[in-house]
Amino acid sequence: MMNFNFKNIVKDAGTVLSRAVQFTEEKLGKSDKTELDANLKTLLERAENTKKYTERIVENAEAVLVPNPGNRIEDLVYEKIEKQRPSRLSNLEYLGLDMVEAGTTLGSNSAYGGALIKVGQWEQKLGQIERDFVGSAGMCFTHPLRKFLDTEMKAILKEQNTLELKRLDLDACKNRVRKARSMLGQMAAERDLRIAQSEFDRQAEITKLLLEGLGTSHAAHLRHLYEFVETQARFYSQCTTVMTDLQRELSSTHQPGPVLRLNSEELEPLSTNKYYDDFFTSIPIKSFQNPQL
Repeated sequence: MMNFNFKNIVKDAGTVLSRAVQFTEEKLGKSDKTELDANLKTLLERAENTKKYTERIVENAEAVLVPNPGNRIEDLVYEKIEKQRPSRLSNLEYLGLDMVEAGTTLGSNSAYGGALIKVGQWEQKLGQIERDFVGSAGMCFTHPLRKFLDTEMKAILKEQNTLELKRLDLDACKNRVRKARSMLGQMAAERDLRIAQSEFDRQAEITKLLLEGLGTSHAAHLRHLYEFVETQARFYSQCTTVMTDLQRELSSTHQPGPVLRLNSEELEPLSTNKYYDDFFTSIPIKSFQNPQL
């Protein structure tokens, strides 16, 4: 059987009730509220803005890196349980695989089939580059920011909440001192007030120290931001190189021939497709002549 300390239970219940009464009276305008000093207020406002915008930046960055919401949730779950997230192909890689399969099925020796295979292979290269970018961006940017929210920011919020509770205790004691009717009751209330003031001041100092540490966190976030930009620039540079190489490859295999003009419309160059050659050479020349001339 568990050993309950009845006195502590009663004391804790009394504290909770006292705080609830104080909070209610403040909301109703029936009780004064101890104001924090201006510096602490400024630090708390900076912390609130840091939390809000860091959450938004992380959320939007992850949406860019992993557009599929289901995949994002799955990755977050694996991260929380500290297990390696499942490896999945990128959309570009799936596109590339389908192109290669289509080109092989339609005929790798045909112009279209051969081009499908070649483009599909390059799309797979792009997909691999994209996957590497997503992993690197996560490691250097989104993961550190999310870790900040889950550790430092939670610690600040915890101490901030404790400070608010100590403030409620302090103001409740101030009210008891004002309402004390007897000398004995006033002495007891003043003793409680001194204790509450001391605990509030101590908690305010602890909270202030944590809030001042946000400057160091901002400096770390700045480094992560620079690393993200470098990673992104490298990603786009690699993509540009791949696409430039692909264009060069396609140009080298595409030799344009003379253009046939039929009813003022340009058709595909004849030499690029033997089926066009066979079809048009089987039609008498007079078929292309304008009967009005």
